Amino acid sequence: MSWQFIAGFVILFVGLLVSIALHELGHLVPAKIFGVRVTQYMVGFGSTMWSRRRGETEYGVKWIPMGGYIRMIGMLPPRPSDDPNKLRSISTGPWQGLIENARQVASEEIRPGDESRVFYRKPWWQKVIIMFGGPFMNFVLAFGLFAVVMMGFGVTVLKPTVNDVSKCVIPASQADRECTPADPKTPALAAGLRKGDTFVSIDGKPVTSWESATSTIRAHGAGPVPIVIERAGQRQTLTVNLIATERPDLDDPTKVVQNVGFLGVEPTQVTERQGPGYVVSEMWDMTSRTAVSMLDIPGKMVGVWHAAFSGEERDPNGPIGIVGAGRIGGEIAASAAPIENKIVIFINLLAGLNLAIGIFNLIPLLPLDGGHIAGGLWEGVKRGFARVARRPAPGYVDVAKALPLTYAMAAVLLFMGGLLIFADIVNPVRLSG
Repeated sequence: MSWQFIAGFVILFVGLLVSIALHELGHLVPAKIFGVRVTQYMVGFGSTMWSRRRGETEYGVKWIPMGGYIRMIGMLPPRPSDDPNKLRSISTGPWQGLIENARQVASEEIRPGDESRVFYRKPWWQKVIIMFGGPFMNFVLAFGLFAVVMMGFGVTVLKPTVNDVSKCVIPASQADRECTPADPKTPALAAGLRKGDTFVSIDGKPVTSWESATSTIRAHGAGPVPIVIERAGQRQTLTVNLIATERPDLDDPTKVVQNVGFLGVEPTQVTERQGPGYVVSEMWDMTSRTAVSMLDIPGKMVGVWHAAFSGEERDPNGPIGIVGAGRIGGEIAASAAPIENKIVIFINLLAGLNLAIGIFNLIPLLPLDGGHIAGGLWEGVKRGFARVARRPAPGYVDVAKALPLTYAMAAVLLFMGGLLIFADIVNPVRLSG
């Protein structure tokens, strides 16, 4: 194991810990602004490695770097029978003791004079802001890191300028073979297209990008088409006889589309710095795709289980833990890529991880932030309806009733975290085979 690998592991590991710390800061700042008493701000779980008290809050780092938390007083409201204005019967059952014990522990943190500083008494919109602050910080980090790459280093862009002319037509299903004498020439080669030719228009339609040129050619199908090019500063019009063949789908390269127009050229790749609008567009696209992929977490975790215990190949696009992310960081640092490329990959990886952490935390289940956000929004809906209907204001949403589900969800999250760590050690995701 080289020193570059160790350095890369440590850099990405520390980057994730900083991201966790900033996530918790996203909760801490609005909590203090709205007057909630915060007793602890911790990065990690388990025993405390280091801590310092500043005012009423203890700030520290714990030994197990698997997340973090802030401790706010009054997360659970008292049971309804504790309110003399709202006496009602208390249900009993196998979970009731657990719920009441949790209420008792929560109430012990409340000191005289703290009645207005408990979380559950805050307006619903303040609760939502406090709990959304953590994921929001992850989104800000992701946006900022992606912006550094896209606006500072640039991204690879395909230009509508010919970089290479294919010699023959090979069906997409046979793309891994070389040309043979039996293969027909490509329309581009037959028409005399050359490296360096820039497309101006195809079939009378202006070419603004490589994607627009590809779409026009594919949609045209077989047959002659006029193509205006710029060659050595001069414009020329060529009549190219396109053919129809099978090609990879533009949206899903694993699929093949039949009978699409084919020319037979490769674009020129350049690196260009982009503007804020491009970053916003790409961030939206990546957020949408990441959110959709979250729906398949159970299926992906089954794949992780098989990879860990059956030796199956690990899905490179599947979930990874903090250990797996660190290993990828080590591989990046130890690779032979230029230093600038390594920096870009590091930043992109850390940005993608922050995006995934932010979206995952918005899942509307306790103990995730999304569960508390859902509770706050539901309280807002109930109070809004009561106002419109001129009814008495309803009580606070009693999240304590969801504690059994919360503990079950916490157990699932612990299991998933442990499985990912084990899989990342015995069968990690690798950048290359």
